[in-house]
Amino acid sequence: MHIQKKKKLLFDKKILELTINRLCQHLIENHDQFKNTVLIGLQPRGTQFALRIKNRLMELLKCEIHCGFLDITFYRDDFRRSTHPLSPNSTKIDFLIEGKKVVLIDDVLCTGRTVRSALDALTAFGRPEKIELLVLIDRTYNRELPIEPTYIGIRVNTLDTQKIITEIDDNGFNDKIWIVDK
Repeated sequence: MHIQKKKKLLFDKKILELTINRLCQHLIENHDQFKNTVLIGLQPRGTQFALRIKNRLMELLKCEIHCGFLDITFYRDDFRRSTHPLSPNSTKIDFLIEGKKVVLIDDVLCTGRTVRSALDALTAFGRPEKIELLVLIDRTYNRELPIEPTYIGIRVNTLDTQKIITEIDDNGFNDKIWIVDK
């Protein structure tokens, strides 16, 4: 018997675009023309969102913004518990973060463990002046570690039995964010 999963649309293309614009305005207020600020998207799902933020900021500010991607596979606290080999994504940070302001970007903040792993992984690239966290979705009731985002697209109260699915593509034509019952 096939059981239909309940799916609720949280964001569509238009709402996501408005949210990205709002988040970019907040970033612009807090970062002086991004002269000393870099963006780092967390692999795998934070990278598309980070690129969308970067591209919008570049449109608004008319300047180059450094954006990289960070893989946290081998920094996860459950790395050795896996029954099968993990396949890492690529890390692409071709700029210095020493003394810079870093904005970590991810699609969903849930338990906080991914961000904790990202903080550990980031130390391999230097010591930033400051680290901020930008997330599209903050699942407030699922936190296991005391990690709070600096910039939030939307706060969502979800159950443990629910999952957030982000569908953010390169061109933005089919963007959708769903809440799905597992």
